[in-house]
Amino acid sequence: MCGIVAYLGEKQAYPILIEGLQRLEYRGYDSAGVTLVNGKLVTIKKKGKVRELAEEAKKFDTSSTIGIGHTRWATHGEPNDANAHPQLSASGKIALVHNGIIENHTILKALLEKHGHKFTSDTDTEILAHLIEVYKDLDDLSLEDAVMKAMNKIVGAYAIAVIDVDDPDKIVAARKQSPLVVGIGENEFLLASDASPIVSYTKKVVYLNDDEIVTVTRDGGMVIKTVSNQLIDPTVEELDLDIEELEKGGYEHFMHKEIHQQVDTVSDCMRGRLNANEGWVHVGGLREYNNKIAHAPRIIIAGCGTSWHSGLIGEYLIEELARIPVEVEYASELRYRNPIINESDVVIAISQSGETIDTLAALQHVKEKGALIYGIVNVVGSSIARFTDAGSYIHAGPEIGVASTKAFTGQVTLLAMMALHLGHENGALSESEYRHLVSELAQIPEKIGRVLELEEQIKYIAAEMKDANNALYLGRGVNFPVALEGALKLKEISYIHAEGYPAAEMKHGPIALIDENMPVVFIATNQSANEKILSNIQEVKARKGRVIAIVDENDKEISALSDFTIKIPATAEPFTPLLSSIPLQLLSYHIAVMRGCDVDMPRNLAKSVTVE
Repeated sequence: MCGIVAYLGEKQAYPILIEGLQRLEYRGYDSAGVTLVNGKLVTIKKKGKVRELAEEAKKFDTSSTIGIGHTRWATHGEPNDANAHPQLSASGKIALVHNGIIENHTILKALLEKHGHKFTSDTDTEILAHLIEVYKDLDDLSLEDAVMKAMNKIVGAYAIAVIDVDDPDKIVAARKQSPLVVGIGENEFLLASDASPIVSYTKKVVYLNDDEIVTVTRDGGMVIKTVSNQLIDPTVEELDLDIEELEKGGYEHFMHKEIHQQVDTVSDCMRGRLNANEGWVHVGGLREYNNKIAHAPRIIIAGCGTSWHSGLIGEYLIEELARIPVEVEYASELRYRNPIINESDVVIAISQSGETIDTLAALQHVKEKGALIYGIVNVVGSSIARFTDAGSYIHAGPEIGVASTKAFTGQVTLLAMMALHLGHENGALSESEYRHLVSELAQIPEKIGRVLELEEQIKYIAAEMKDANNALYLGRGVNFPVALEGALKLKEISYIHAEGYPAAEMKHGPIALIDENMPVVFIATNQSANEKILSNIQEVKARKGRVIAIVDENDKEISALSDFTIKIPATAEPFTPLLSSIPLQLLSYHIAVMRGCDVDMPRNLAKSVTVE
């Protein structure tokens, strides 16, 4: 959630830190700050946006070649200047930025207060800065040894970066359950929560693992140890990321750009995995465990938010096409309800960032049960990608908008290919069915392009919906999760209350809400349930509800009943979510713009949820 950036080298640190914090804004935050070393610690902190921090910094001498920066999403203590990071030690000589939560901070604070420590913030982070200084001074330790000793005393999740005015040629950082990347440049090091602040300066990176501490020094040294003081031989990797991917590319918002990228990102997800001419799908990540997964007695899919919705679609796809029983779990609940998980089960974890803390915690619980874990993530080198037994990347490229769009369709595309692969492998699909569906899936990118051509029509409908206080989204079968996702998008970025339901469940409560002010969005592309959906629409119209229907291009009956109709290309029913979700993304986007909302950084939300 929060964002860390740090720099040590020959260049001026402040501009690099500010640029890095701007790159990390998409993660979600409510305050920002930097600390620089220039004979003393210069700390500048401000509630609000990075641009407000930059304005405040004009009052200070920011000349320095070492510094740390942070964007904070509040956990302990309200958003204000005092609670913003960096936080300082008791003497003010040590500065620290921190992502995560120190669970035993109350006990540590009480112990420190007994020894006369006074705190100026409500954060758990300040306690850690004090603790490191205590160990450094009490035992005459180096900064890195003091950090190591402190890390062995805390309980919780963290990524930290620490600097010391008495040791101005060194940055010490550590991680546990919160991402941290070290960039290795020419006579310089950059550290960050993800690669976006680093890629402008170097493509050589080291991803820290849990319980590792890194020390970088001005002379080019880098030492990585575990918290138990074991030396680690680092693996230097090459970033597969271009700076252009982090720019808006002429669009007003990242979300709008990412919606329009889906023609390419869905195609990229299929590349090398699907061949319509030869009639095959091969998902490489399945290869090593092909037989085990194809004949698994049960698959459990775990995810949060949008990833949970794509998992629900995956349930429909895998059960329909591969005939394997599937259960879909909120990752945030999976670890707490003592689920029955067997060694023969397969658990599929879905996460755009690959860093979702609830999903990681659930996987640790699953691993103890001995089940095979398969990861579906977007970010290369992420924690979930490295934790799982096998997996696949969706290759959607950086997704900056907080409300997921291209990652969602990438996840569904990969799940569709997995369902086809497994159904062919275990004989659930005949050869003719298999080849037909492979051909249908291959046409999806072109059909997404045709849906995007409807944007002006969708924009008109958005103008009709923008003043609503509530909305219902209804779908059946594989499009029920699309209704959930459409409602989530509207809530996330326009702040209109919306709920998604299976269409038949409308009669069991939500119908009481319907009147002339209630827009009801039907995802009505399921030919198998056409008559039932018609009945649901008639029930809404009888109560003066406004109906917006997404139908396929051959529809006549539903269009005749609806107030507004969005016609999308026809496709095989299992793959309709890949098309029906696009108008809902555009609808939410244009409604939010019309309401003056911050589309890319909606209030209170974070892109990567790395705290429980």
